[in-house]
Amino acid sequence: MATEVPAHITGTVWKIEKKVGDAVAAGDVLVILESMKMEMPVEAPSAGKVKEVRCKEAQAVQEGQVLVVLE
Repeated sequence: MATEVPAHITGTVWKIEKKVGDAVAAGDVLVILESMKMEMPVEAPSAGKVKEVRCKEAQAVQEGQVLVVLE
């Protein structure tokens, strides 16, 4: 079953920390967003493997937009 990981704030993708195929533990940082001059990590809610990365660095994203899919 896939787990979609959304952005929790509106901002800009500062850095993508994991790529497709990477194994992750719960709490691992997947993406770092920049919003109002603050860096905000988007963390894996559970352990798994990165199935999809649906964003690119420097991309503007909206709160609730799915950034990463885990399997």
